[in-house]
Amino acid sequence: MLKSINYNFSINGKGDPLFLIHGIGNTKNAWDYLLTKLTKHFTTIIYDLRGHGNYSKPENKFELDDLVDDLEKIREITGFSKAHFAGHSLGGMIVPAYARKYPQRIMSLVLLSTAAGRTQEDTQNVFSIINAMEKQGVEKILHTLVNRWFTDEFIKNNPEIIKKRLDQVLNTDKKNFLNVFRLYAETKMDSWLCEIKAPTLVLTGEKDMGCNPRMNKFISTNIKNSKLIILPKYKHSILLESPNEVAREIIKFISELKNKKY
Repeated sequence: MLKSINYNFSINGKGDPLFLIHGIGNTKNAWDYLLTKLTKHFTTIIYDLRGHGNYSKPENKFELDDLVDDLEKIREITGFSKAHFAGHSLGGMIVPAYARKYPQRIMSLVLLSTAAGRTQEDTQNVFSIINAMEKQGVEKILHTLVNRWFTDEFIKNNPEIIKKRLDQVLNTDKKNFLNVFRLYAETKMDSWLCEIKAPTLVLTGEKDMGCNPRMNKFISTNIKNSKLIILPKYKHSILLESPNEVAREIIKFISELKNKKY
């Protein structure tokens, strides 16, 4: 039952509330490099997704709707009636699903490095990774994903950050990790993105293989009140590799909304 769950969240900063939702095999600390800038403009709420970090360990398999309900429960606990919501990767699927179910709670959305409009080949590629992890183990396959997440330059210059990110995944319960990876692979927003009416920023890296510009253009096209930004050269892990650029675009987008420039 939801009432028995230990929700792990932190609130910092001042200004309009901004909920920040991380992705697969991560924790609320995924946003650490952005918080210095974001907390000057917003009251930020970060939390661990179900099956991650210090969230109570789930006993059963869970679905996207459960992650949406967790977000709503945290909103209730924190007491904010309306807020901005930003999500990265799987978080970028939770956010629009939440907006669809609770449109009255939304001030704006930010979808970072997420996926919709997958081709059959795109879907096969994601499931091939999952199947390999299930057969060979997460650790053996995980290291092959580094080049999909980070640019060569970042890998060369930041080995400690790379190691910390990999350790974070490996410290996530394997059953829960594969559960959320399958959620990410199976979630299809294509048919209902058009229902999202809130102002939305859609942003991804130019070289992101799994959440590429084509997919994000699809998302932006289907959410009519949206703005698309492609960050040159970056891959998937933009919260670690380009936090200043991402924070800048979030601040700019919401500021323009408040000034009625968008």
